[in-house]
Amino acid sequence: MWVARRFLSLLVKRAQFAGPSGLFRRPQHGSLPELELRYLQCTCCWRSRVPVAGFETLNATLSSTSEPCKEDATRPLDACYTSTQRDAILQLLNNATSTELACVKLLRGRKSVNIVEYRTKNGPFKTLESVVNVPLLKHKSAVIVFNSILNPVKKERKVRIQLAKFIRPEVDRSWLEDASSIVSIVCGTNKIAWAHVDRGMTVLDWRQLDCPNFLRGTYLASAYLNDVSSAVALLPLADFYIIEKSSISVQNTALFPVMAHMRTVEAMLFALLEPKNSPEESNIPPRVLNMMRTAVGRHFGLMVGEARTSGAQTVRQLMTESVTQKLPRINFPQELLVKHRNSFQMGSRRGGEELCDALLQAVAFYELLSESSS
Repeated sequence: MWVARRFLSLLVKRAQFAGPSGLFRRPQHGSLPELELRYLQCTCCWRSRVPVAGFETLNATLSSTSEPCKEDATRPLDACYTSTQRDAILQLLNNATSTELACVKLLRGRKSVNIVEYRTKNGPFKTLESVVNVPLLKHKSAVIVFNSILNPVKKERKVRIQLAKFIRPEVDRSWLEDASSIVSIVCGTNKIAWAHVDRGMTVLDWRQLDCPNFLRGTYLASAYLNDVSSAVALLPLADFYIIEKSSISVQNTALFPVMAHMRTVEAMLFALLEPKNSPEESNIPPRVLNMMRTAVGRHFGLMVGEARTSGAQTVRQLMTESVTQKLPRINFPQELLVKHRNSFQMGSRRGGEELCDALLQAVAFYELLSESSS
């Protein structure tokens, strides 16, 4: 046993003075940090200890080299990454379109547009440090963007939306995609509202009409026809008229009068707006379509269970973005913004809920059509 202990001690002393391959040699500048020493106790003589390397230290050192760059504002961005990583980041920033850049974390919206505009004006990015010159991109957000480019998060693939799930009757997609404008119509308990929106997502007309005969007395067909006809006479010409399909539950008997009212107005709108085509002209699509109210609610995140909440806040946001953003979701003419700017405030007596629904239905129609064809 004494021989074994003596042999191990000699090995340790030789390792301490060994050349570059020695395990316990103090590392040179730029190499891995010195390993923490641990000891094995001799089972015969507890006073003798044999030093060994602590591999937890090695694992921690190696794992730290593979971590992404931290958000340290005092360290130059180019020093945070290897040359291969820098080339990969610059390759994407210099060649990707604004749509492709929007898929990177923090680059959705205005930042992706700013990157394209900056490199068009000043040439391609040559260093990572030059990226912070782009408006809205500072050191901290640039680090997050670079790390996201190197380690993209895989998003779950969205289920392709079927057109037939939110548009009835079924219409060939090519007809819908060729439409230059639509009129979105929503019926309320005492109003009919509509929004005329073109293919470029610009609001051409947006208003509502009071219908005094709705839900009054015995539902006289002539009285309903007068109100609905007055609204139809004011509707602008469009390729398609999209009428909201309400989602009132037939199991709630208290809502039977409202459901009968909605169905009556819906049927009259179809009859007055749909041209009378002969059987020989069957290749012409229907001009009046239904859009499911629940589909619009889910598109804008307005559903609470099976019920839909107010879209007033969403419309106010769309109106604000039309003024503040260069590429808004939808464009409003100045006169319509002035006309309706106070229609959707809390406690407003103007009753703008139908106006909100008509606009949101038009926006959802174009966006769902685009998503279902991608």
